[in-house]
Amino acid sequence: MAFTFVCNTNAVPEGGMGLFQVGKKSVLLVWPEGGALKAYRGRCPHADMPLTDAVFDGKKVTCPIHQWGFDAADGKCVTHMVRNALHAYELEVADDEIRVDIGPVKAPRATA
Repeated sequence: MAFTFVCNTNAVPEGGMGLFQVGKKSVLLVWPEGGALKAYRGRCPHADMPLTDAVFDGKKVTCPIHQWGFDAADGKCVTHMVRNALHAYELEVADDEIRVDIGPVKAPRATA
């Protein structure tokens, strides 16, 4: 596993959420109330839309496009009877840093 720095631990409080860009991939960090910090791919599995404007109520992440909701603790869809789930990433917290294993990191394309 190759863990990559995402942010410092103070960037996502308990009950909070943050969307971060790591190379070409987006990482959604959520910390459910009373639960453990989780890392997911920052795109909705329903229509592969970015979760840029997603809403988090402390327990559920809701996609702004079609209002699909996902349990922050396990990523499973809770609003529809489907097997879609947020894609989870392994994470570690060390030295005040949150690091996630997202696979090989490719640098974003340079703008012209």
